[in-house]
Amino acid sequence: MKLINHLWAFFASVQLAILTLSSIAITSIIGTLIPQGESHAFYVDKFGAKTAMFFQILDIPAMYSSWWFYGLLGLLSANLIICSCDRFPAVWQIITADNLAIPLERVEKMSSFQQWSTSSERFDSIDWPVALATCGWRWHTKNLGKNSFSFAQKGRWSRVGVYIVHGSILIIFVGAIIGHFFGFKGSVMIPELHSTEKIYTHLNSMPIDLGFTIRNDAFGIEFYDNGMPKEYKSTLTILENGREIFQKDIKVNNPLSHKGITFYQSSYQGHQEFLMRITDTATSESRQFSLPFQQQLSWDDKNLRFGIINAEATGQRVLRAKVWFKGGEEPAITEWLTNNGIISITSGGKNYSLQVKQLYSTGLQVAKDPGVWIVYAGCGLLLLGLYMAFFLSHKRIWLYQQVTATGVSVFLAGSSNKNKPAFAKVFTRLEDLISQTIGHHDRE
Repeated sequence: MKLINHLWAFFASVQLAILTLSSIAITSIIGTLIPQGESHAFYVDKFGAKTAMFFQILDIPAMYSSWWFYGLLGLLSANLIICSCDRFPAVWQIITADNLAIPLERVEKMSSFQQWSTSSERFDSIDWPVALATCGWRWHTKNLGKNSFSFAQKGRWSRVGVYIVHGSILIIFVGAIIGHFFGFKGSVMIPELHSTEKIYTHLNSMPIDLGFTIRNDAFGIEFYDNGMPKEYKSTLTILENGREIFQKDIKVNNPLSHKGITFYQSSYQGHQEFLMRITDTATSESRQFSLPFQQQLSWDDKNLRFGIINAEATGQRVLRAKVWFKGGEEPAITEWLTNNGIISITSGGKNYSLQVKQLYSTGLQVAKDPGVWIVYAGCGLLLLGLYMAFFLSHKRIWLYQQVTATGVSVFLAGSSNKNKPAFAKVFTRLEDLISQTIGHHDRE
């Protein structure tokens, strides 16, 4: 029995909470300083073979999913649960206590206490809850013959703030566990006009079936004068069973979400391939083709042949492309176009509009976290609990009126579990109001 009591006291102790939180903070700093999820060769090259082996033994490269980090979180969870179970019953008794049953001797011993006595015959007729109503307190009165005992309080539920904090941390842990075991994080590169039903995880590049199809309809990018990317966006379409569900343009910090899976714009890749849109200006008939570099394609219905025979580029970025275009048996036409530029060409007695742009793949970060709303709810409760614990206090006021053979006495007492200076101002205001009320009745 003693062993159980010692274990209970250990897990309920503040010292264990401080030790566990400090350990989690230190290990989190280590996890920030040491790159996570890299190969063993990376750590050997950066830290040396012995240190890299030590890292592998302690799972430092995957620290946040290691057994000992989970152990720290479990220890903190046990501490919060047992600490709350150990202390909350006493707090609940204070919250639900009958404060009108408190003995007068205890009232007189409170740090905030004041007493008035008078022989006025009118004094015992004062309705103190009404007289003190301007202070915003809600009074409860118990009549004891000629005597009366009144009580008022504010902020009694602030005492549960610390336990709301405890519970919110546990809720955040539950949400994180659900997200870890039932969610995923991955990425995918989708070329323009292509689609995919799978993404690939970050850790082991395992494919994950999305349960629907996502298509990259278009990719647009703008550059600064120095060639650095300024802004890029993707036009994505969600399809289910071959039917388009919806389309959305996504940018950095403006993702697309569907069935709990979120797609974030994260990167791009330029290809040695082009998209050419040909429009017959007479009929407005238009068709888009994917052109490999220096390969000829044809539009048989229009008896057209075309291709990209040259290009000027900076790195992966194509600045302009040279188009080869031939209609029927007419001589071929070559023209330079800026990337995403449009020209008009006449060939075979017909007018055509040509638009050429470099083909890009959009890089998407993909995440599914079914526990995220639980985490959000836990964070909201955490803020509420912290506000209640640090900015609210439980203030209690007792007012006792005693009628004796020589006159009437009034006792005012109060207490606050926090923020004593602020409560002292409240108590002084009540003292002044009682003194004014007594003085007014004495003058009458």
